[in-house]
Amino acid sequence: MSNKQSVRIESKMLDLDTVKAKIQAGEFLSIAADESILSQLPSGNWIGGTIPYFMDESGGVISKEKIFVNSIEGIQSNNPPRITIYDNSSINRIAKDAPSHGFTLLILPASSDVHLNYSQNAPDFPNMFFTPIVGWISGFHLEENGASAKVGFGPGGNMLLDQQAVAMHIPLPEHQMANVSIINLFEEGEGAAIEFPTTGFSAGTCTIDGKASNFAQYIQEQQIDTRLPLVADYSGIKVNVSVKALDAEAGRVDLYAPVFEGIRYHFAKPIGNYVSEFETELKKNDASDIAFSCNCILNFLYSELEGKKTGSMTGPITFGEIAYQLVNQTMVFMTLSES
Repeated sequence: MSNKQSVRIESKMLDLDTVKAKIQAGEFLSIAADESILSQLPSGNWIGGTIPYFMDESGGVISKEKIFVNSIEGIQSNNPPRITIYDNSSINRIAKDAPSHGFTLLILPASSDVHLNYSQNAPDFPNMFFTPIVGWISGFHLEENGASAKVGFGPGGNMLLDQQAVAMHIPLPEHQMANVSIINLFEEGEGAAIEFPTTGFSAGTCTIDGKASNFAQYIQEQQIDTRLPLVADYSGIKVNVSVKALDAEAGRVDLYAPVFEGIRYHFAKPIGNYVSEFETELKKNDASDIAFSCNCILNFLYSELEGKKTGSMTGPITFGEIAYQLVNQTMVFMTLSES
């Protein structure tokens, strides 16, 4: 029998008293819950993000009372995780701060400057892609007017931040390896190729098959189903950019993720039954020893996942997913393998 100590992550819904007890016991936790819950948590070794949407073992659920917790267990006492706050000027250090052997859990508040910065620039940060970085974008109930996304910084008590990111850098023993995977059901459709002159979270002017056009006008004229994302090939990875809102009068389309200058996009092919197609894709991936997972709010809404399961995946339903860089309308998961 091996005497090797391994890090593992236990992921489940817990009640408030249990979470408080785990924090007071000094456990290292990543927490997803409504702001009203995060604000009640005591100081400790945790990071958190606001969200009322979850995938539980019983299926998709919307709740302002439930708490989803990733508990990091088997930590090496001489090399514990490190919890860090990043702002817009320091987020480019995240990969340099990552453990030489391990992974980083990262939570960013939606629509903050640090979110926009990470979305646009993360692939070019120093040391990016050397150490796995996985995480999610915090949000709020979509029916709450004027709400803002926040993150929680445990070492500062119930400090909730709307312009900073929080990260937990977690070392692994040499016999373990973290592996990040993306399940993206969408493929580039056969429609027009769309390119944008500038990088950003909104788009107006564009070229459609090489001809100058307006993006909002094109969507309207072609009666594009905006539940389908734009899809592009980013160095061999299919990345989605989802439509947030269309302002016909202003000729502008707001997006959940940035489009990049010089990249060619196509609207995605339609998909059929999300749950069955997801399960098919899941079987193609190594989904054993899942340590962390999250799914996009748009998948949750458009595919009506409330009450439905997505295989063995559980976790927050988010305003964006992080698999090194920001991805959108995907499911991201991380496994811990042993040698």
